[in-house]
Amino acid sequence: MKALVLREIKTPLELAERPSLKSSPGAVVVRMQAAALTRRDYWITQGMYPGVKPPVVLGSDGAGVVTACGDGVDSAWEGREVIVNPGLNWGDDPSAQSAEFTILGLPRDGTFATEVLIPASQLHPKPAGWTWTEAAALPVAGVTAYRAMFAQGGLRAGETILITGIGGGVATFALQYAVAVGAKAWVTSSSPEKIQRAIEMGALGGFNYRDENWTKEMAQQAEAPNLIIDSAGGAGYAALVNLAAPGGRIVNYGATAGAPEKLDLFKVFWKQLRLQGSTMGSPQDFADMLAFVEKHDLRPIIDQEFPLEEGNAAIERMASSPQFGKYVLNIG
Repeated sequence: MKALVLREIKTPLELAERPSLKSSPGAVVVRMQAAALTRRDYWITQGMYPGVKPPVVLGSDGAGVVTACGDGVDSAWEGREVIVNPGLNWGDDPSAQSAEFTILGLPRDGTFATEVLIPASQLHPKPAGWTWTEAAALPVAGVTAYRAMFAQGGLRAGETILITGIGGGVATFALQYAVAVGAKAWVTSSSPEKIQRAIEMGALGGFNYRDENWTKEMAQQAEAPNLIIDSAGGAGYAALVNLAAPGGRIVNYGATAGAPEKLDLFKVFWKQLRLQGSTMGSPQDFADMLAFVEKHDLRPIIDQEFPLEEGNAAIERMASSPQFGKYVLNIG
C-alpha cells in the first residue's frame, strides 16, 4: 500500500510504500478511493496540534470499499462502498466526548493512503449516487457543522444566522444546512468573491470582517442573529457578542484567531446569551447528519481535486485558506 506519512514537523509528507493492512477483531480494511483535507491536517504538519507524534499517516475524511472483515464483523460489509466516521470512542454521553475520544489521522493512521484499518462501528454506506470525491468530503466538516448548528445551536426555520469565515469546509456546509431549513443566512469573509459565492448559494448577504464598520452595516441591513456559528474567536469575538440578538446563541467549533481579548459578561448576562462550544459530533449526530443531507439532497462543495501524490501541494494551499469548499485527494 501507499501512504502519505508525516516524518517530521514542518517537513513535506513522504509518499511511502508500506505493507498491506490486515483486518483485526472488530475492524475492517477499507481500500480508499478518495480522502479530503481538513484544517486539522495542516495544523498537525505545523506542530500546532496537541499530541503530534511522527511518524503518522494523516487524513480524517475518506471513502472507499471494504476489502476485508475481522473477527466479529458482519461479512456483509465486504465489498460495500462506505464512508468513514472519523470520530473514535465518543463515549456514552451525547453532550460531550469522552476522555478517550480521538480523530482518525492522529494518533491512529488515517486516510491519506490506499488502505485504512478502521473499527466496523465507524462505517456508513456511501450515499447513493454520490461520487467518491463527494463522499470523502463529507465526514469531518459535515458532522461538525451539523452538531454546531442543530444539536448545540438549535437552529430553527425563520431564524437569522450569521456564519463567519465562509469558504471553509464547515462554514460552507453550515450555509447549505441553513438554507435547507429555511433560516435567514448571512456570512462574513475577507474575500468579496467568497461572499458573492455564498449569495449565489442562498445567503442574503455578507460582510468583510476586515472592514471596521462591518458590524454597523450588518445591524442596518439584517435582523440581529439568533445564532452565530464561529471558528475564529480572537479579537473579533466581542463584535459577535454585540451583534447577537437577545436570547441568542454563539457556537464556536474552533478558535483559529486565539482567545478573545476580553469578554463583556455584562452584555452576556443582560442579553441572556448562550455561549456554546462544539467539537465534531457523536455517532448519533453523524447518523442524523447523513439523513439530513440525503433528505435535502445536499452535496459537498468541492474546490479542487489532487492525486494522492500531490497531497503536499494541497496542504500548502491550505496555509492561506484560498478555497471555497473542500480539497480532495483522488486515490482509487
